[in-house]
Amino acid sequence: MNPSFRQRLALRYLCNGVIAHPTDTIYGLACLASNLFAVSQLIQLKRRDSAKGLILLASDISYVVPYIDSTFISDLVDGVQMANNQPTTFLVPADSDTSTLLTGGGPLIAVRITDNPLVQYFCENTGSALVSSSANVQGQKTATSLLQLQAHFNNGLSFALAPTQYNNQASTIINLLTGERIR
Repeated sequence: MNPSFRQRLALRYLCNGVIAHPTDTIYGLACLASNLFAVSQLIQLKRRDSAKGLILLASDISYVVPYIDSTFISDLVDGVQMANNQPTTFLVPADSDTSTLLTGGGPLIAVRITDNPLVQYFCENTGSALVSSSANVQGQKTATSLLQLQAHFNNGLSFALAPTQYNNQASTIINLLTGERIR
């Protein structure tokens, strides 16, 4: 990927805060999973129930390994391969050291591996998975424009890249242990 000036700027802001950016699914908010202060900011901005947990988004499984129970890495690899390029989020047992800000206090953590070039650029240049959540305040419609984003969050975000036309469908969610499709 040859990042634009705005994408390089988004990377700088991502290192210390919460940004909005297009993903492989819907328009989303992101911060580094390794920055718990930014994770807390994201939860506050969305007025999200902290017991809900968040999704880790990464371009490679290696970025989510620190957050999942290591006995389930090969199961996650198999799940990602079987997803057949469909955006799929897997609920996987979390590592015991994973912050409750990420898991919501439950035993599972949600992870999605994507080949999205922008997500890959962010992960490779930060060495971290992203926390990803829809670009909305809890209970409201996801923003589909910078104007709507401004209405939701005023000046609370560190930076925003514009959404793209394909940002419209949330990922499928599957419990990796049971095979149950949640969404």
